Amino acid sequence: MTKLFIKIDDLSGGEVIALLEEHLADMFATSPPESVHALDVQALKADNITFFSGWMGKDLAGCVAIKALNSTDCELKSMRTSRTFRGQGVASQLLLFALEHAKIAGFSSVSLETGTQDYFSAARQLYKKFQFEDCGPFSHYTLDPNSHFMTRAL
Repeated sequence: MTKLFIKIDDLSGGEVIALLEEHLADMFATSPPESVHALDVQALKADNITFFSGWMGKDLAGCVAIKALNSTDCELKSMRTSRTFRGQGVASQLLLFALEHAKIAGFSSVSLETGTQDYFSAARQLYKKFQFEDCGPFSHYTLDPNSHFMTRAL
């Protein structure tokens, strides 16, 4: 497994924008519109969100974001691995980086929402591997049969 170069990203690069557009398209193809909670590029530029991109040389391998919900809790957003790099440990590296960044930033917990469909089973397995536990809706979310909520302490 090659180590990623992960950086805070300003969301201005064409590769990052294309990956996020692919992510949104897949979310809308997999879940009913009212159950899609993925953020577009503009929403990811909010002041309470830190967006990271992961690179293998000149190639974008994936991305992840942390959204501050309050002073102690944050949410994982826009976790995505480029198709070319799937199965190579990119998601694990991005997740570990995001968790460490959240801890250093002073957050005590990180939560996430992902889908319940089979398409999201690999993501749910990854999160369980990193000690995320199932939980109920948090922040602005409500119960939804298409949403799976998870959290972990930092």
